[in-house]
Amino acid sequence: MTLKKILLIEDEPDIQEITRSALELVGGFDVLAASGGMEGIALAESNVPDLILMDMMMPGLDGAETLKLMRQNSKIKMIPVVFMTAKVQAHEIQQYIDLGAVDVIPKPFDPMQISNQIYQIWSSING
Repeated sequence: MTLKKILLIEDEPDIQEITRSALELVGGFDVLAASGGMEGIALAESNVPDLILMDMMMPGLDGAETLKLMRQNSKIKMIPVVFMTAKVQAHEIQQYIDLGAVDVIPKPFDPMQISNQIYQIWSSING
């Protein structure tokens, strides 16, 4: 399975723009962007991305709550989710994996490397 379409859920406009540009220009991905959990769920349902890259700390629905709702939705529950967060201590990463995330990308991230990180994660979950 080829990774082409990524849904980015990030509430901070600057980080959203940097991430989106890096994924499109460096990685060649098609990127949809949402500013919050509910918007992200709606975009995921209508566009069914290959992968979701989601901020953990967001106002309203945080990443954990958004992922829980996604896992209850039959149309989008199987889409792999990768969290982006500054909270990357071992026990925190394990909590995200236990929630159903496939991996975690630490913030701050290197815009020139994030596409490679995404490809590595994709390869690890798709053999």
